Amino acid sequence: VLATDIVCFRIIQNQLSILLGKVETVSQYKGKWALIGGLILPEETADTSVGRHLLQKAGMSDVYKEQLYTFSDIDRDPRGRVVSVGYIALTNNDTSDKGKVETKWFPIHEIGNLAYDHNKIVLTAIERLQTKIAYTNIAQYLLPKEFTMSELQNVYEIILGKGVDKRNFRKKILAVDILKDTGKVKKEGVMRPASLYSFNSKQTKVVNIL
Repeated sequence: VLATDIVCFRIIQNQLSILLGKVETVSQYKGKWALIGGLILPEETADTSVGRHLLQKAGMSDVYKEQLYTFSDIDRDPRGRVVSVGYIALTNNDTSDKGKVETKWFPIHEIGNLAYDHNKIVLTAIERLQTKIAYTNIAQYLLPKEFTMSELQNVYEIILGKGVDKRNFRKKILAVDILKDTGKVKKEGVMRPASLYSFNSKQTKVVNIL
């Protein structure tokens, strides 16, 4: 049997968080938290299945998603042989209270012991996200449409789990030509207004940022 499991990331209150759903059907894991996912129907591709599960179970439709890895341990599901195609999803919106399943956003350090092999899937997804943010423009999917340079740098620091030199970051991010200045500014506290930027392409690009 083929299934899919989705590690959906969002930054909430300066913490990298993951969307989890409560297991309702498998007695061994009933009441435990797990990744959003489920079986891939015979008429579906893996991509189509991911979109369906996110929409039906979590009420989410406008998310970036990409295939992560295939998880095929023999005993990963107590009901029988299930091979799961793992996915990463990134969003800046919270529509997760509109689905059929009880869902909740958890900071990554608070997810605890998940059902199935989902802790393993989460670790793989975090490693992929940390690697990919350094050489692509996927940070855009965790940000609003317009943002300050400080807000962009903050996304990198949260995901990488470490500080980034402000001057070097700004220099590199402008050099790779993936941003455009909107001509607008945002007032941030007592500091002088900061310029607002947006990404100049919604296509995922390979760029040497870090």
